[in-house]
Amino acid sequence: MNLKSTRLFLFDLDGVLSVGKENPRYLGGREVLSRLRETGRRALVLTNTSTQRREDIRRNLAGLGLNFSVDEILTSSYLTGKYLSGRFGRATFYLVGEEGLKLELEAAGHKASNQPQAVVVALDRRLSYEKLDQATRYLRAGAMLVGSYGGAMYMSASGPALSAGPIVKALEYAGGKRAVIIGKPSPRMFQFALRLRDEEPRRAVMVGDQIETDLVGARKAGVPTILVLTGVETKESISQSRFKPDAVIDNVDALCGML
Repeated sequence: MNLKSTRLFLFDLDGVLSVGKENPRYLGGREVLSRLRETGRRALVLTNTSTQRREDIRRNLAGLGLNFSVDEILTSSYLTGKYLSGRFGRATFYLVGEEGLKLELEAAGHKASNQPQAVVVALDRRLSYEKLDQATRYLRAGAMLVGSYGGAMYMSASGPALSAGPIVKALEYAGGKRAVIIGKPSPRMFQFALRLRDEEPRRAVMVGDQIETDLVGARKAGVPTILVLTGVETKESISQSRFKPDAVIDNVDALCGML
């Protein structure tokens, strides 16, 4: 795969640049990021991470030697806030998720309420029956269902772990609603990134560790794909998948040989 004409590089976070949310461990990217900036090309982080604010992610990446500005980090939480603003102005919400998502929604002007216009769902590592039951009641009373992102798994510090998708599916079933998905594998995040940098899909590339989220979402937006083997997928899972990435590399730093 030749990347000489590629001008915008979109990087997933977990399983690509780092692994682990609160205390991330470096996987790669310093050399690639340096090369891209030396040649005037641009990079964005596109992550479904909802448990932290963009500023928290920026700080963690900087600690690993990966220097992105907050505006170069697009999270499902941030884009969920923007979606609710476009739909409702200032929305009321009920959250099935963690503090990072709540803070991003509040920063966008939205407010938690017992009369929510939207039930917003993401990864929730303290998920309870009570939360699911209350969310179902709100959905059946008329609230819309917004999935901050989909996908079955994410790459945690201890390996592939349950993600937000199954929680969204449970509430679709119980609440009788189809969720609006904001982050990956929806193409929304990719389309937003392309508009943000005024770039054509064919001049961009998505570098991710999951077929289901990173690569399927990118393909829907017309963006070429590269899969790294430092995250969820393995050579065996790739061979069994009907979706084939445009390229497969062992580590994100292998991109240096393709630039």
